[in-house]
Amino acid sequence: MNLALKPNVLTPQDLEPNWRWEGRLPAPGHMSVDFERRIDHDRLRRYRLARTRQALEASNAGTLLLFDVNNIRYVSATKIGEWERDKMCRFCLLTGDESPYVWDFGSAAVHHQKYSDWLEPDHCLAGVVGMRGTIPPEFGLMRKYARQIAQLIKDAGMADMPVGVDYAETAMFHALQEEGLHVVDGQQIMLAAREIKNWDEIQLLTQAASMVDGVYHMIYEELKPGIRENDIVALSNKMLYEMGSDDVEAINAISGERCNPHPHNFTDRYFRPGDQAFFDILQSYQGYRTCYYRTFNIGRATPAQHDAYVKAREWIDASIEMIKPGVTTDKVAAVWPKAEAFGFPSEDAAFGLQFGHGLGLALHERPIISRAVSLEHPMEIQTGMVFALETYCPAADGYSAARIEEEVVVTDTGVEVISLFPAEELPIANRY
Repeated sequence: MNLALKPNVLTPQDLEPNWRWEGRLPAPGHMSVDFERRIDHDRLRRYRLARTRQALEASNAGTLLLFDVNNIRYVSATKIGEWERDKMCRFCLLTGDESPYVWDFGSAAVHHQKYSDWLEPDHCLAGVVGMRGTIPPEFGLMRKYARQIAQLIKDAGMADMPVGVDYAETAMFHALQEEGLHVVDGQQIMLAAREIKNWDEIQLLTQAASMVDGVYHMIYEELKPGIRENDIVALSNKMLYEMGSDDVEAINAISGERCNPHPHNFTDRYFRPGDQAFFDILQSYQGYRTCYYRTFNIGRATPAQHDAYVKAREWIDASIEMIKPGVTTDKVAAVWPKAEAFGFPSEDAAFGLQFGHGLGLALHERPIISRAVSLEHPMEIQTGMVFALETYCPAADGYSAARIEEEVVVTDTGVEVISLFPAEELPIANRY
């Protein structure tokens, strides 16, 4: 192994985000080539690990034990099939100055030893705990691995410091405590690490958004009577996977009388002439997520539908104009209407409709921007954050609604939008 690339040998330069704000943010081709500098994966891996160690040092914990697959990928740059996302079958330990330990699903550990040369081979271990309770705690696996984890923490000289755990099965928490470990909230440590994206992460997020640009052009061409919501979902999944998506997490497709209130799903409803319809495409490229809404009308639009779209556009433009380093999230949330102004009894009932959320390896990272939380608990917007801003406006007809979402990158002086399918005016698909 090249010692300069070993993940436990980091330098201050590894914390440099290497931003290049001059000109437009690039969305380079997806292949690796010798004639352009595109994604530097070694730099990406080292930056993420360095950010994690910095966040850990700033906390009261000495160790991180991670079961969240987004955190495992961020720290160790390992990933297996998307099926493992909710199984809680993998875990990762970062303690002291040690390089990460990864316990993986059977033969995946051997695969990492062979192909993931940025990891120590003897830190790639096979192991499994509960798999959401399907392996009962009385089988003893949780006690076995809790004991092994406790010994590694002791060997690293961190036994007297708390262990930050992002989430785990209840029985695993008990097993760790029985080994004398003081467990604290490790998810907050990891979210602090993941807040600021380096240049490689920003390029991956822009590449992911460019894929959705293309899908929305396809949707614009396909929307017409005789096509169903689930047809659009199927066509979008096919196109995204053909473009290189590694996970189409979900596609919302909502039309006609289903637009208000927002159901956050799709059905087999046929599109009809004059329907308002909105879509959300949630997918990832090399792990980096999109959340990107667009609204269309089919064939024609009424004045009420146009008015709803104009309001949704005005609200999102007002929030985008607020974004720059040093502004706090309460100032952004304050430009959005109160819940009662668009037909909801409380901010909790309207949560997620006028909304902002960080994007990265997870769909929802920091910052979260909402009147429900931001007015009393503001966070500072910082250079290098990437997040989505979304608005929703019901129409006066009582059933239509407009939904718009833009993905933005916070630069050194302001913001750049990376979701580029046109949304300045209401698009009319297959106009009559």
